[in-house]
Amino acid sequence: MPIKIPADLPACADLENENIFVMTEDRAVAQDIRPLEIAIVNLMPTKIATETQMLRLLSNSPLQVNITLLRTEAHESKNTPAQHLERFYKTFSEIRHGSFDGMIVTGAPVEHLPFEDVDYWHELLDIMNYASSHVYSTLYICWAAQAALYHFYGIPKFNLPSKLSGIFNHDILHPGCRLFRGFDDTFTAPHSRNTEVRAQNILDEPRLRLLAQSDEAGVTLAESKDHSQVFMTGHLEYDRGTLDAEYRRDVDRGLNPEVPQHYYPNDDSAALPHMNWRAHAHLFYCNWLNYYVYQETPFSLTAIAQNRESRSL
Repeated sequence: MPIKIPADLPACADLENENIFVMTEDRAVAQDIRPLEIAIVNLMPTKIATETQMLRLLSNSPLQVNITLLRTEAHESKNTPAQHLERFYKTFSEIRHGSFDGMIVTGAPVEHLPFEDVDYWHELLDIMNYASSHVYSTLYICWAAQAALYHFYGIPKFNLPSKLSGIFNHDILHPGCRLFRGFDDTFTAPHSRNTEVRAQNILDEPRLRLLAQSDEAGVTLAESKDHSQVFMTGHLEYDRGTLDAEYRRDVDRGLNPEVPQHYYPNDDSAALPHMNWRAHAHLFYCNWLNYYVYQETPFSLTAIAQNRESRSL
């Protein structure tokens, strides 16, 4: 949460120059406060594990957040009990007439398919178009980030020679971006994907900004310049053992996968994997919730669509 100080206190300008969020007394008095409404579109087959990972990060904040879990109607989940989905999830048709302060759309293991061949592609298009007018800020992760970049900006995905899996260092290209408040100059994050988007395609699109990239893993974070869309190609939400479970699953399937890079000590898959991204993961989600959602979204959810066009770049 921000610190509240007088606008003319000398420290105010210094702190703002250091990218520290300061709220002046005048703004604090004028603020309306209510719980945030956040939707999570869970496309992962391991829905229970993914929802736990997301909720862990979203809960590490003093903000009150109401969560709505969404699933697609067009795809039948084979890895999550039907009673769990019926009890805890809604479908797009049930919420399409409302609005949300924020939305998270997870990745999905469908990278080998052209976007249009994914069985829920048209439903996802409806959700993404809905988010562009009824959600204040949407965070797209991994395959969903590639899908959104393709749908909204025509940016293609490219197949990688082999699966990119491991923990990689990333350089922050815009340290003044509010998503990086409190970050070090570099940060680590897991990646697990077979395709990529390329930096030059993002740099060539004037409506987008490339925020972070890795020498080994490529594009990591990008955003629309109005902050309404954030694209993360990695998985800051992953637990310590997520890549390990994926690796062992692929071994059992006879896929002969490479050991995830920079993950096991001495590349020994029998050893306890490294966990060196947790702090930045919590900070990233707190920053997104605070600066891109809470501090900006209108008090009335019905006003989100009207406010979108007037947002500053």
